[in-house]
Amino acid sequence: QVQLVESGGGLAQAGGSLRLSCAASGRTFSTYAMGWFRQAPGKEREFVAAISWNGGTYAADSVKGRFTISRDNTKNTVYLQMNSLKPEDTAVYFCAAGRPLRASYYFLSDTQKYDYWGQGTQVTVSS
Repeated sequence: QVQLVESGGGLAQAGGSLRLSCAASGRTFSTYAMGWFRQAPGKEREFVAAISWNGGTYAADSVKGRFTISRDNTKNTVYLQMNSLKPEDTAVYFCAAGRPLRASYYFLSDTQKYDYWGQGTQVTVSS
């Protein structure tokens, strides 16, 4: 069982930055792929970024060059550094942990490949 707790959300102005953190419980954190997803009101949950157990990173086209995912296995934590924020980045951001069959964009961008989810943290970007 893995428990995930997100933090770092809040209000930012367009062009600003926020850093999300996701702290995981358990001793096997390093064996999990970690993902960030977001969900805006009235929309489906969408992939933002993921990092595999061996450090490979993947990001949605909408955030490439602006968001960076990283992990610290010594702290059981995954981060999402969000720069050059836009109003369309406004959403609830969720952290997820999973062990997909392969570390690839196809697998790591799929919500069905994740077994554990955090409660979410709100990010609001004002124009």
